[in-house]
Amino acid sequence: MRKEIRVIQYGVGSIGAEIARLLLQKREVRLVGAVDNDPDKIGWDLGRVAGVGRDLGVIISDDATQVLKTQADVVIHCTSSCLPDVEKQLMECVDAGHSVISTCEELVYPFRKHPHLSNNLDSEATKRKVAILGVGINPGFLMDKLVLTLASACQRVNAVEVTRIVDAGCRRLPLQKKIGAGLSLNEFSALVASGQIKHHGLPESVAMIADSLELRVEDIRETIRPVIARTLFQTSFLEVQPGQVAGICQTACGIASGEKVIQLTLQMYVGAENSVDEIRLQGVPALHCRIPGGVHGDVATAAVVVNCIPPLLEARPGLRITRDIPMRYFPTDSQ
Repeated sequence: MRKEIRVIQYGVGSIGAEIARLLLQKREVRLVGAVDNDPDKIGWDLGRVAGVGRDLGVIISDDATQVLKTQADVVIHCTSSCLPDVEKQLMECVDAGHSVISTCEELVYPFRKHPHLSNNLDSEATKRKVAILGVGINPGFLMDKLVLTLASACQRVNAVEVTRIVDAGCRRLPLQKKIGAGLSLNEFSALVASGQIKHHGLPESVAMIADSLELRVEDIRETIRPVIARTLFQTSFLEVQPGQVAGICQTACGIASGEKVIQLTLQMYVGAENSVDEIRLQGVPALHCRIPGGVHGDVATAAVVVNCIPPLLEARPGLRITRDIPMRYFPTDSQ
């Protein structure tokens, strides 16, 4: 039997709570600490906040320094999408001697956008003999690692096209707000311009694919357009009137020698029909993979995070990426 894996949960928002609930189903795992800065969560038992319905004996604290003194094997970090915003948090985890799996989107493949931060994290983790990994369903799997896995059946890949369509009406409120559901077109445009509305991670996925397949991408271009509702949509949290913004159509393209060789398109809006995840590889042979109905982002993100724990603990120290981590299913306690 594998030895017990001791885990600290850093961030207990909706994704952190989903991960905590899944961790409790793994027979080798024991949750030993929890960190969050939400005043409504501090001092409460993790089990109650995560919706388990019972106490776990793990009290949520806003004192990360103290919690990180707890003996642990890995920290599951779920706080922010932007790497500069979480650099200090990650460094503190590493300096405490813990490996880290983070849902920070920019950490999934940070080398082009944040080369200096990447070098610092890799150097510090290597020195402390721990590993760091950024992972999620998108980025981290559907629009990058799965692409590369399919490409292993090709003799040559000339171009990549990935489309993900998600009905945001079935998702959590923070996501619906993040894509601008219910806003006017003017409100949406202003928030896009200020960087408050966007899905983080598409450029990171383009960069991972480009560098891994040696597609020689010199420029990555990203566009964000609104999807306008044609009929009334009512979610569990908000209402979208006809003419209001229902969500986003976001595209990131990798350009090589003036040609578009990678195109990743994310359509995420309330009322989306025919949700799907679809990958097309132009090459020898050409490949087409289609997942009708698409993959539920929150549920699958928790799955890939937890499934990465055993292989990350076996990985060499430093900053690792999902391309190089052998993801495998981590059985639950009932199996």
